[in-house]
Amino acid sequence: MQHAMGAPLPPPHGPGRPAQPGGHPGHPAPPPGPQAPQPHPAAPHPSAPHPAAPHAPQAGQPGPQAPRPPAPQRHGWSGAPPEATGHIRLPAGAPVPPPGSGPQPGTAPPDPANAAVAVLLIGPAGAGKTTVARHWADNRRVPTAHISLDDVREWVRSGFADPQSGWNDHSEAQYRLARRTCGFAARNFLANGISCILDDAVFPDRPAIGLGGWKRHVGPGLLPVVLLPGLEIVLERNAARSGNRRLSDEEVARIHGRMAGWYGSGLPIIDNSQFDVHMTARALDDAIARSLASPPPF
Repeated sequence: MQHAMGAPLPPPHGPGRPAQPGGHPGHPAPPPGPQAPQPHPAAPHPSAPHPAAPHAPQAGQPGPQAPRPPAPQRHGWSGAPPEATGHIRLPAGAPVPPPGSGPQPGTAPPDPANAAVAVLLIGPAGAGKTTVARHWADNRRVPTAHISLDDVREWVRSGFADPQSGWNDHSEAQYRLARRTCGFAARNFLANGISCILDDAVFPDRPAIGLGGWKRHVGPGLLPVVLLPGLEIVLERNAARSGNRRLSDEEVARIHGRMAGWYGSGLPIIDNSQFDVHMTARALDDAIARSLASPPPF
């Protein structure tokens, strides 16, 4: 029943008395149905002044804030959900540990065919670095990436500083930039369990800039291996190259002579003058196994 003015009746239990769980005495509980809005804890007496509604803000004061929806997840390398396609959550970047530091004393060194390693293949132009590195990466039993310094250096299209046009500050700066880019890429691959092999013509008479720079970019566990066939083989292979990767015979001979300084350095050296790519890749596995068991001095 309603009042003539249409105002709702006060609750049957009256002010100050808790409602009975099963409804008002003498009246059965209503059948289950849609949930009705709950009344206020205690209805005021009709003659009492009505207090301000709790949800009504007072003048000059902000009302209660509605609950904020959850912030949308950012899509990126560090904020994407793990199941998002194309996004990999990278762990914190850390240098590659020094080779040989992982196994406990008395245990066998890691199998080079299955170990996660970072290899730097050093050699003059025409030594076959790119061919061997690509073949070695293609045929490993674990995920392995080939990172070619020349490929990364040639990402620069407009404004490319070609050393064949003259070695200057611009070409030197682009070489340094390409080395840093390759080093950072190698660290990211290793952070995700993917081995990598890089190739570069690193000179022994500039260790701080060449080999030292690579170790700063990738980490102290970088495994350098020198690929150094005879001068006649290098000249023959260089003659088969094209574009800006083909050097003059004088330049090839000069680079080859400087590379000979790696003998006696303690780094593993592979003379692949009489090896095909398969044999050279097997020799590279042997050199890596020796480096893992007994790290080179660099």
